[in-house]
Amino acid sequence: MTIQKSTTLKGLLTAVMMLSFTYVWAQPTTYAGPQSVLIKNGLVKTITQGDLPNTDVYIVNGIIQGIGQELSAPANIPVIDATGKVVMPGIIDAHSHLNTVSTNEATSPVTAEITIKESIDPNDVAMYQALAGGVTTINLMHGSANVIGARNATLKLRYGADQFGLQFQEAPQTIKFALGENPTRVHGQGTGVQPRTRMGVERVIRDIFDDAIEYDRQRQAYLDQKEAHERRPNRVAPPVPVAKNLRLEVISDILKGNILVHCHSYRADEIVMLVNVFKDYGVENYTFQHANEAFKVAPELAEAGANASVFSDWWAYKFEVYYSTAYNAAILHENGVNTSINSDSNELIRHLNHEAAKVVRYGGISANDALAMITINPAKQLGIDDMVGSLEVGKHGDISIWSADPLSIYAVNEMTLVDGQVLFNREADFADARLDRAISYDQSFEDLQSEVSEAVRGRQDDACMEDAFILFESGLQTEQTHNH
Repeated sequence: MTIQKSTTLKGLLTAVMMLSFTYVWAQPTTYAGPQSVLIKNGLVKTITQGDLPNTDVYIVNGIIQGIGQELSAPANIPVIDATGKVVMPGIIDAHSHLNTVSTNEATSPVTAEITIKESIDPNDVAMYQALAGGVTTINLMHGSANVIGARNATLKLRYGADQFGLQFQEAPQTIKFALGENPTRVHGQGTGVQPRTRMGVERVIRDIFDDAIEYDRQRQAYLDQKEAHERRPNRVAPPVPVAKNLRLEVISDILKGNILVHCHSYRADEIVMLVNVFKDYGVENYTFQHANEAFKVAPELAEAGANASVFSDWWAYKFEVYYSTAYNAAILHENGVNTSINSDSNELIRHLNHEAAKVVRYGGISANDALAMITINPAKQLGIDDMVGSLEVGKHGDISIWSADPLSIYAVNEMTLVDGQVLFNREADFADARLDRAISYDQSFEDLQSEVSEAVRGRQDDACMEDAFILFESGLQTEQTHNH
């Protein structure tokens, strides 16, 4: 919900008592494929190679071809005058549920066989709002109802593209793990199956890893004998078939390093537990998401080569995240842990620059290191740092252009490009708020107050648990119907 500068929250609530809003969104520019453009005379924040004043960035067919002063381009190439502006890489959010149709497949502790790619909404206007905040890439994640959930999808915010066009095809596959309260209450408390405790969470992971190793052995033996039988059918007996198991195939790919793990976590003890499990099975290059207590075990994470993707200062929305600190990201960074700042929120994603600025405020790290936490660091966690996350020749033309230093509270993102195409332009974004409010009479004051409160604080109580309890709620409603 956008509140105009002249309207206070109190005034808004009073004015719309017993009313609700129906939103009619303005249609922005839609994605038309990689483009060519020349950006002139900006202060270019490369992230990896320092700040370059009065510098041009030349993009050809979506790829950066030149960074320097007084660059030229053919007459038919559009030119963006960035004089007095700051040009930086598009922001990358390593934890998002921005445009999922469904977030949780909460029917089993392990659902590695499914993929969030089947749950992408290409028409969600939240993508356009994220572009308005300078975001160009997200890690679209499954929720945290399962110990091992679905495979995630790395997306480019090519608003206007279809479900497949949004996918960052060159990105490695990632998958969602979850520790702690969410999988234990969904399964142990909800359906009476393991895990009921944090001990059970570890057992689920070890068991499925062992199953995958044994499956690999049996499957390969079957395929080898099948090949030998086909070559010499009279001398080699036909094998006993071992059916393909997609769930175990995915787990096997995790163990082989072909799929990167991104794990929902909060407490230090469970974080160290998974580090030890991964060490036992040879899993490397993984990321702890949220990781509110990671600051307690920062040296251990650095030694293991683990990554962390954290909130800047969100905590206390449930019991297991009470022990937190706004110094978390800075402590991790100072200990050598590759750290990013994420949103896990359709509202917070619009100002991740402010979240990075908080790390400077609380931790005293450099401005460039803070910006790295929303650009190159999450790119490394997603395995796409050779393509995005910094402004370098040969990388994708994903760029945000700011009115001032992006870490300033007064800075405004004025333009966002994906693959060299302008997909958000504040000057062309008519009516300022991007919506037309039409009044209807079907919502109470209390409901509207709750809606506004959620919009202001920036998140649901636990965004990763969206639709996780739909089965239990349906069962409860059925039981209540029978009892009446």
